Amino acid sequence: MPDMSEGAPHGTMTINGVAIDDSFAEAFPMRGTAIQVTADSEKWALEAARSFTGFATSVIACGCEAGIDRVLTPRETRDGRPGVRILIFAMDTKSLAAQLGTRLGQCILTSPSSACYADLASDTMIDLGSAIRYFADGWQISKKFGTRHYWRIPVMEGEFVCEAKTGVTKEGVGGGNLLFMAAGSRQALAAAGAAVAAMRDVPDVIMPFPGGIVRSGSKIGGKYKGMMASTNEAYCPTLKGVTRSALGPEIGSVLETVIDGLSAKAVADAMRAGLKAVIDLGPEEGALRIGVGNFGGGLGPHHFHLKDLVP
Repeated sequence: MPDMSEGAPHGTMTINGVAIDDSFAEAFPMRGTAIQVTADSEKWALEAARSFTGFATSVIACGCEAGIDRVLTPRETRDGRPGVRILIFAMDTKSLAAQLGTRLGQCILTSPSSACYADLASDTMIDLGSAIRYFADGWQISKKFGTRHYWRIPVMEGEFVCEAKTGVTKEGVGGGNLLFMAAGSRQALAAAGAAVAAMRDVPDVIMPFPGGIVRSGSKIGGKYKGMMASTNEAYCPTLKGVTRSALGPEIGSVLETVIDGLSAKAVADAMRAGLKAVIDLGPEEGALRIGVGNFGGGLGPHHFHLKDLVP
């Protein structure tokens, strides 16, 4: 669990007036994949991608974590149209395949002018178009071009083209995080927003919560039976007087960002970019202090020490 003593932990450093906790973020292994979604316009590629990544903030209740990695230019896509790269993560390959197939069928197959392609090379493959080909009711057409296999599924608009399978990485990492502690909610949101904007320039990562930000940070378990997670009271400003708070009297609001990546390096690079952005913003307009979610080292094997990530 985090150090819940009043104020910042021992060993805190200060850069540009922003206190940086001497602590580490814990993260855990995840299975992940990447897909390209293309359409006749960037608008419709984004519509499909946003629908696909909806209700995918946390494996605690959503079954997966997903988000838009970046918008792709026609030169970067497989069919020369505007596109979006999506990353999706789950705790195991079976769950990942199930979530991928369901979301593909309900959110991309249904979206006007869309097509879908694998965007991660791996020796381990899971179904993409193969998971939904039977929707075509026998009218599906199998096509191979070189080493790539596609399904053509007739739809009322014309046809939906989708690659048969996509690769899976076992090197995915979920749960990288940063906590932004500020004088008030306006400053906390400015800090979190600056961090997310910087991290979105880092490839192979997503911040799956709304706008990349989460206000309801959690701890493992809770007082009520069956709770996998519950509010992290140590970082709730309104509970400073009735619990062992991790916050000093100057902190009035805390926001968090959570980072998933296709590799530990990608997560570390994103955290480094986010830290720099908030430090550059300074304490008057942003965070007075930056910390991390830490549960004593037992949550996951990936430990991202802030002192190793500061610019």
